[in-house]
Amino acid sequence: MSKLRILYVASEINPFLQTSEVADFIRQLPQGMQERGMEIRILVPRFGLINERKNRLHEVVRLSGINIAVGDEEKPLTIKVASIPNAKLQVYFIDNEDYFHRKSVFFDKENNFYEDNDERAIFFCKGVIETVKKLGWGPDIVHCNDWMTSLIPMYLKATYKNDPLFKNTKTVFSVYDNGFKYKFNNDLLDKVKMLDIEDSMLANLSADYEGFIKVGMEYSDAVIKAGEDFSESLAQQFAAFDNEKRIDTIEKDENLLDSYYNLYNELAG
Repeated sequence: MSKLRILYVASEINPFLQTSEVADFIRQLPQGMQERGMEIRILVPRFGLINERKNRLHEVVRLSGINIAVGDEEKPLTIKVASIPNAKLQVYFIDNEDYFHRKSVFFDKENNFYEDNDERAIFFCKGVIETVKKLGWGPDIVHCNDWMTSLIPMYLKATYKNDPLFKNTKTVFSVYDNGFKYKFNNDLLDKVKMLDIEDSMLANLSADYEGFIKVGMEYSDAVIKAGEDFSESLAQQFAAFDNEKRIDTIEKDENLLDSYYNLYNELAG
């Protein structure tokens, strides 16, 4: 089989940051795929909890300097990179002073959900795609993990559908038990929009956690249930999409890496 290119996108990865099981998963899976001969890239946000000096992050000047539109505003994108100790893997970090230079991830010190977490997710999703474009590296598979990455499948299928770099790209979206109760402002849809994204394409994007998850499920080529405790409406969504696309539950056992290896090859085939 040809050497597949797999792009992993998530909100966290060990050893740089861990708030949930996603961090361990994104540490384990890319290395396993690399050891099976696949070419890997990993992109995560550079949240303020990540110590740049300790983790030896440094800016990649040739990739930085793009402006990313979020609603009516444009924000500068900075890209940093670091290596995972004891592994031949590099991690690219999406950074912006306004969105990510806080000493916490999604909640402030009083445990209040940040009101602009929607904008941070939009910036991150758009920034990931633009960074890959600057790298000139066309992925066969983009594996998106959790709600913060959920807009990427839609952007690739709409705004970037004619970009030769993504012409044959397939997307996988993994859904975890990492929900939140917060409702975003009603201008969410306007902020999410990009070229070639019509209102009708955002019908599932209610201004909450489930809205993000449903959009990720709708536009991805395969959906992975990486959790068990889903709401009734999300369970119905899984069932609804089961006729249209591949819905998998991949157990955390000794066959985990083989299962993903086979999934990627089948999707790319």
